[in-house]
Amino acid sequence: MTATFRWLELENGPRCLLATCPITKHLPEELEFIDWDEIKTFKTAKRQNEHFSARWLLEEAVKEWGGIDCSRISVHRTVERAPYLQAIQGLWIQPTLPSISIAHSQALACVALIDHGWTVGVDAEPFARPPSSSVYDMMAKGKELALLQSGKLDALQAWTSKEAVQKAARMGMHLNPRDLVLSSNHLQNKITIENSIFQLENLSNDAYHITLAWAHDDHPIRTLEDDLLDATREAMRSGDDWEIGCATIRRNV
Repeated sequence: MTATFRWLELENGPRCLLATCPITKHLPEELEFIDWDEIKTFKTAKRQNEHFSARWLLEEAVKEWGGIDCSRISVHRTVERAPYLQAIQGLWIQPTLPSISIAHSQALACVALIDHGWTVGVDAEPFARPPSSSVYDMMAKGKELALLQSGKLDALQAWTSKEAVQKAARMGMHLNPRDLVLSSNHLQNKITIENSIFQLENLSNDAYHITLAWAHDDHPIRTLEDDLLDATREAMRSGDDWEIGCATIRRNV
């Protein structure tokens, strides 16, 4: 199986990579980014194949990104289930890692990577399966709902746009799609949430509509190791009872 890579030139200049591949079978023991506890929760072979294909694709995308040793990082999730890359705990390294987003739909897996300091979300849906009109009132309200019902707003594009923004905001369904209002100006293609502006890029391949959402990362993910490293730096700056040798040590005097 091969992955397809597409480097994107985004407004404001962050480096961004979109990767896609077909969903197929993989052996989990051959994959780098596997969460064995998560695998145990899968009930069907279809769900396993989606997960394995997306994790294989993520590894290939990280290699394409360059400068990162996959054996030294792992994939974690926030409380809201947003995925992110992190250096393996105990290695005491802090590589500059891209933000990531993962999606799969029917037979396609997608992964997006964007420069550190930005956040990204990706969603894909097949052209052959647009949202049913019965879910329009779950997607939108007011004038936007009326535009969907009249056919003046493309339902498939609206669906993937809102899903991508939910992922980029790292809030998932905690962010109500009815509160995400697409601009009526098709040239803008932006959604504003509080002080964050999420820009949208609508893409496609032969069978799928793909939407990418990105914004400045105003709320970066922090880990316990980040806090420990920052506390160590602050202690080193604030006193003379630290010294640097083969390791950072504290004098007990």
